[in-house]
Amino acid sequence: MLAKLATGKIYKYPNKSAVGFYIVKLSDIINIVIPFFNKNSLLGVAKLLFDFLDWCEIAKLMNDGKHLTLEGLDFIQSI
Repeated sequence: MLAKLATGKIYKYPNKSAVGFYIVKLSDIINIVIPFFNKNSLLGVAKLLFDFLDWCEIAKLMNDGKHLTLEGLDFIQSI
């Protein structure tokens, strides 16, 4: 079954068998992408899961406005 995220843009790289998927709205990341991957678990290397969990934490911090302070930005960079 192919799931639709209903957000983002797909970019096909010329002369390559690769595509990029871009989402720029933080609200779409928080409300669509993170719940999707929480429901449909990531398969593969454990590091991928840990990277995803860090990414989720950073998205939450940004959603809470923590990236707007030096302390919050430093904390995000430490992740």
